[in-house]
Amino acid sequence: MSRYSPTELRDALGSGLLSFPVTHTDADLALDEKGLREHLRYLREYDATGLFAAGGTGEFFALTPAEVERVVKISTEEVTEVPVVGPAGYGTGIAVEMVQAADRSGADGIFLLPPYLTEMTQEGLYQHVARVCSATDLGVVVYHRANAKFVASTVTRLVAQFPNFIGFKDGIGDIDLMANLYATHGERLVYVGGLPTAETYALPYLELGATTYSSAIYNFAPQWAGEFYRSVRARDRDDVYRRLREFVFPYLEIRNRQAGYAVSIVKAGLQAVGRPAGSVRPPLVDLTAEELSDLTDLVKKVV
Repeated sequence: MSRYSPTELRDALGSGLLSFPVTHTDADLALDEKGLREHLRYLREYDATGLFAAGGTGEFFALTPAEVERVVKISTEEVTEVPVVGPAGYGTGIAVEMVQAADRSGADGIFLLPPYLTEMTQEGLYQHVARVCSATDLGVVVYHRANAKFVASTVTRLVAQFPNFIGFKDGIGDIDLMANLYATHGERLVYVGGLPTAETYALPYLELGATTYSSAIYNFAPQWAGEFYRSVRARDRDDVYRRLREFVFPYLEIRNRQAGYAVSIVKAGLQAVGRPAGSVRPPLVDLTAEELSDLTDLVKKVV
């Protein structure tokens, strides 16, 4: 049984910064369980209020379902102070099986990533989420991204029918929708900033009800990430924009050099601080040696 009711999960996730750990690999790109456990223990020393295991930063798309279940299990064994949210995705049937696996592994909630490949109607998207919510008592957070493009009426249907539908993560940048959802549903949902890199949008998204966001930077600069989050919540514009200028925007310049670097640069950041997590798996590629050098010089300024 989960340690958190859906309402308790919603409130916990919305109260602070969210951690999306990378998934460690060895030299053969196999899951490095020892490295992952050490990383989770390290992150426990800092102040995130929720952990999303094997999410986008954790290379969900490159893991097998069995590996996802194992990563969630490791995460629930190592992290007990805050809720651990397990992922689900792909087709609806597979997503339901992944929900059941997350439940077996002790997860406190479900993060539903977009369905695989196909386009869909709003009715199809509703049915997809509805089947996932029906398959569990855990709180469910959906990811508004790629082909999972929600409209306000679909979210309203889900809110009305499923008490365990508790969260909406925006990875598209749909300002109208975010304003509509917050105006309509208020504190009934937790709103999560999910654009890469989320720190860039954290302050304006706060005005749209998004009290939290997914921080990939937290992997390699957890103290800096926590300080940035506190400045956002305090609406300290001067400090937020100083940190954006000094670190985030130069970081984005490196990230934007190649497609898929949103994850690659996080693992490179860990290498830069002497806590290597291994390479990314195909279809992603690692940063070049020159890019890693540029990133290392930048990261040394904030850690």
